[in-house]
Amino acid sequence: MVSSTDIAQRIIEAILAQRLAPGTRLGEQSLSMLFDCSRTLVREALVRLATRGIVTVSSRRGWYVVQPSHDEAREAFEARRVIETGLIRRTGPVDKAAVKRLKQHLKREQDALKGDDVGQRSYLLGDFHVCLAECLGNQLLADTLRDYTARTTLIAMLYQSTHDAVQSCQDHVAIVEALARGDTAEAERLMEEHIGQVQAALRLAPANDPLANLREALAPLSPAPRARKGRAAAKDPSHPAPETYLGSLL
Repeated sequence: MVSSTDIAQRIIEAILAQRLAPGTRLGEQSLSMLFDCSRTLVREALVRLATRGIVTVSSRRGWYVVQPSHDEAREAFEARRVIETGLIRRTGPVDKAAVKRLKQHLKREQDALKGDDVGQRSYLLGDFHVCLAECLGNQLLADTLRDYTARTTLIAMLYQSTHDAVQSCQDHVAIVEALARGDTAEAERLMEEHIGQVQAALRLAPANDPLANLREALAPLSPAPRARKGRAAAKDPSHPAPETYLGSLL
């Protein structure tokens, strides 16, 4: 028998794997059919996720995955920065069992980067931060980080993050190496830098610009250079051939 906790966990995992996008509608009837349970159980799971800031409800739209605003995006990353650097700062020596578990997680990340399953890769990169909190001995913060990591995953999807997954994995490796040799100050610095780089990769316009999206959409296009006649034009590096317009390929 599935429980409301199971349903909530599956939704969180789907978000971390980028399989549920911001704004996705979560119909109670559809979910009850999918999980073969009552709508009451589904509603309990959704209410639980709403209190955690993962889903929201509207009288007109019903339940749907949240679409964080610019301010909420900044707050989520700031919360993660405070929690994760503070957790590392206050930790003592990390035991060998914890280091082994973290390195096993890193191996799974590296294997996922070699494959084609983007969802698995995304899930593991986000789950690293939850795993780290668990290995540092704070389950309460691990649970909190799972929610914040899910929200920042939604933010990355919504605001078209350009952050490199390979770079994220390399950052994780460096953090674990610092913890393994007992250099918590370096691990804290690396975590601060890592979260900052992920946040900086978001396409967030200034908070005081209400026309940001429309301004970007209506920005003038750069005119393609005119092609010169004759073979010389094709060979002349100072006059490159015009790039193919993406719209012609759709």
